[in-house]
Amino acid sequence: MINRRSMVAGIAAAAGAGLLGNFAPAVACASQPVRKGRLKQSVSRWPYSKIPLPEFCDACKAMGLVAIDLLQPAEWDVVRERGLVCSMGYPTERRDFLSNGFNNRASHAMLIGELERTIPVAAKKGVPNVIAMFGNREGRSNAEGIKACSEGLKRIAPLAEQHGVTICVELLNSKVDHKDYQGDHTAFGVEVMKSVGSPRVKLLYDIYHMQIMEGDVIRTVRDNIQYIAHFHTGGVPGRHELDDTQELNWRTVAKAIADTGFSGFVAHEFVPTRDPLSSLREAVEVCSV
Repeated sequence: MINRRSMVAGIAAAAGAGLLGNFAPAVACASQPVRKGRLKQSVSRWPYSKIPLPEFCDACKAMGLVAIDLLQPAEWDVVRERGLVCSMGYPTERRDFLSNGFNNRASHAMLIGELERTIPVAAKKGVPNVIAMFGNREGRSNAEGIKACSEGLKRIAPLAEQHGVTICVELLNSKVDHKDYQGDHTAFGVEVMKSVGSPRVKLLYDIYHMQIMEGDVIRTVRDNIQYIAHFHTGGVPGRHELDDTQELNWRTVAKAIADTGFSGFVAHEFVPTRDPLSSLREAVEVCSV
């Protein structure tokens, strides 16, 4: 099972060993732009990290994508220079970023400090969203986790509102990929969002993760769209292409999101099993509704 954490670690190791230097340019694989739909589509960087970022930007733009997701601040200018948006930025490269989140009061000072440094830069660079995590449970009850997350996020919300940058706290599955992660159900995240009560603190609803944990994706999205600022895609099972090997009808899911009037980004975050850019283009086509 490949997830974001293991992929990033593997890529770092391969880069250090000099194993990625001979990867052939992939821009030629991108063909004519996909028909434009109602959703603003983006793509997460990490599943395509073998493709140099400038070339990946050109390929994405050629197929009609408007943004690239999950980039570190040092990468934001590369994307902007090629006419794209970084739709979701990281505030740090910390290795325990996913597991050490706002449900841990002892980490609030560190987490808030990271966001205090990042949010003004994100605003200046045109990055609309920065990512945050709920964190691993480590024995906390849901009530304790909700209270701690709400307290910490309330402290940073005014700065996000001041700069017009949205903090997106991600829902992850604790069944397959991220054991013990506390924000593993939509209801948990929604309770935190209600308590914080800020238009600049919302959920990153990862469809792959929530399909694993609870299913009922379309109704959940419709009922809670006011608390969602960003979406990630990924096929279940396996987090692969959005095709007929998967248990969701992705075109129907995309249409349901568009029908809510959602104006944020839908970022593809699946691990291709075939030619990467061909698989990505097919996903863009499926979600062009």
